[in-house]
Amino acid sequence: MIDTDVLDTGLGDEDDDDFDEMVEAGDAQLPEHRYMDRELSWLAFNQRVLELAEDPSLPVLERANFLAIFASNLDEFFMVRVAGLKRRIVTGLAVPTNVGRAPQDVLADISDAAHALQLRQAGVWLDVVQPALAAAGIEVVSWDDLSDEDREDLYDYFQSQVFPVLMPLAVDPAHPFPYISGLSLNLAIRIRNAKTGRQEFARLKVPPMLPRFVALPGKPGRARYLPLEQLIANHLGDLFPGMEILEHHTFRLTRNEDVVIEEDETENLIQALEAELLRRRFGPPIRLEVTEDMDDVTLDLLIAELDITEQEVYRLPGHLDLRGLFDLARIDRPELHFPAHVPTTAPAFQPLEQNGRADFFTAIRKGDVLVHHPYESFTTSVVSFLEQAARDPHVLAIKQTLYRTSGDSPIVQALIDAAERGKQVLALVEVKARFDEAANIVWARKLEKAGVHVVYGLVGLKTHCKLLHVIREEDGMLRSYSHIGTGNYNPKTSRIYEDFGLFTSDEQVGRDLTRLFNELSGYAIEKKFKRLLVAPLHLRKGLLRQIENERRHALEGKPAHIRIKVNSMVDEQIIDALYRASQAGVRVDVWVRGICSLKVGLPGVSDNITVRSILGRYLEHSRIFAFAGDGDPQVFIGSADMMHRNLDRRVEALVRVVAPAQIKELVDLFDLAMSDETSSWHLEDSGEWKRHSTNADGKPLVDLQDRTMAQVQRRRRARAVR
Repeated sequence: MIDTDVLDTGLGDEDDDDFDEMVEAGDAQLPEHRYMDRELSWLAFNQRVLELAEDPSLPVLERANFLAIFASNLDEFFMVRVAGLKRRIVTGLAVPTNVGRAPQDVLADISDAAHALQLRQAGVWLDVVQPALAAAGIEVVSWDDLSDEDREDLYDYFQSQVFPVLMPLAVDPAHPFPYISGLSLNLAIRIRNAKTGRQEFARLKVPPMLPRFVALPGKPGRARYLPLEQLIANHLGDLFPGMEILEHHTFRLTRNEDVVIEEDETENLIQALEAELLRRRFGPPIRLEVTEDMDDVTLDLLIAELDITEQEVYRLPGHLDLRGLFDLARIDRPELHFPAHVPTTAPAFQPLEQNGRADFFTAIRKGDVLVHHPYESFTTSVVSFLEQAARDPHVLAIKQTLYRTSGDSPIVQALIDAAERGKQVLALVEVKARFDEAANIVWARKLEKAGVHVVYGLVGLKTHCKLLHVIREEDGMLRSYSHIGTGNYNPKTSRIYEDFGLFTSDEQVGRDLTRLFNELSGYAIEKKFKRLLVAPLHLRKGLLRQIENERRHALEGKPAHIRIKVNSMVDEQIIDALYRASQAGVRVDVWVRGICSLKVGLPGVSDNITVRSILGRYLEHSRIFAFAGDGDPQVFIGSADMMHRNLDRRVEALVRVVAPAQIKELVDLFDLAMSDETSSWHLEDSGEWKRHSTNADGKPLVDLQDRTMAQVQRRRRARAVR
């Protein structure tokens, strides 16, 4: 039995006032300009993605994939972050940003940086990746490159597969300017009526359900593709018979697609959200991408009709919407992809007999199990555990949070199976998960129909924690089996997202989760927890106390070390606490994937802080918080990033990891990431991110993800030998 007193996170209220006063006094001594702008830091993150596409050492189809990721990331940035800034300006809520600048000024900076990045992306595609693909036998050709025979074949395809679904929309006194949907690819067409000589305008949407790149008859060892918009553009005569085609150009619009729900004034969250999703389709424009050869007459018409500013226009060479490269990146050419990584089954969950089934309950009773995805399989751990729980006649109840899950989710099916077998099943579905709202509504209703108790969390808070709680009857007693993770219960993204999950039968964790689920399905979170840190009431203060403890240890001459791995480091209180720890001599290592508002190299402030970023084949998604603890390491994993929304407006949960071997595994991984021998981006004193991927001799540095996979494989082989 684990001593729960040792696990108490020390969140008592008796010293809160003194603690808050100490924090405020420390903040007053820090320099004024000590943060980096969060929006520009996000763009710097996406630049790191683009640098992977530029890397000639990576397989070319992976480079194409990184170009598509860059494009998709940037779309979301505009739809949410830029849209939010514009909304605050329009509504008069234009409060200064985290660096004290007016949103109008930040928008100007974003525009400059985003224009430069999009031009750089276009250049990477046209000058680097597209030629490299062609050299590997995958050609993206233009209409002018085609032979007469190719064009005849494509005309047949156009007539049978494309022409029937096209919908040209004219603009004239009888036809107002059509609605342009967000992220759609369109042709702006100017035509002249041969009879009247009158010029007209028409808009033609490129059908999104058709392949973006049309395959041409192949030659041995070569694959050729033509962009769909070029196929359509060269057959406009079929769409406008009797008309003279004067100009045609591709354009693309981005709209505000952030959802805003006033929950306090909404009786039915589902109905309100469905209405808001409908409204999202008609959000105001925030970016217009056009081809660099678009004539001024056409562009001026689009600017006027869309009510968009010159600053929001992006003239780009080559193809628009490089998200289409996701399709090319799926081409089955193994030599042009990363070498295959096959996830293993976590040693504790490997069946004792060949072709047998693992007994998860027995395995977890033996001790906590830490699973590292995607190196260790999500399917043979989380999914299989839940499926066994759904079948097991001794399981009485299953409770789970669902933030994002896949459309054909075995997780959802297992919950349905459990409910149909008469078990008590509670699913907390977060219907406000951005861009997954519609899918989550569908699954919530399906779960309800199967008899699952579906709740939607607390008013005003997103439920972002990753929790699974199973209650089983054993020998007349109830025993808890719990899983707390850093990533979503999504089998699809689990193949490319790096995450940790902890399985435990510790009764203290079970009691913590029982209270937490009761509060999530009932009333606000107020209780203390023993082995969990829970936002919004306790997580921030719990982390601040841990950081303060390390600061005090350093002042007392004791070893002190803070390690934090997150997706984003933005929260000013946490950053200031890290600055104070650094001032006291604490070594602070921050491993961040995306946004980082913390500055390194501030004299007398952040001298002891090192920041690294790692991007690769997997999306680094886990959150780790490790504190030296004067010989009693305090190590947590969970769902929370260091952002205001995570600490103040979401239900998040961190669980303390207590097994010495698991603490060592987490710390060793962290130290590998921070090593100068590991390929990573270093945050410089200037605020720039510099990539370090080769050593002084030009040899590649260690790839953390490849090294981790090799270590996991060795661990499995070692167990097999035993």
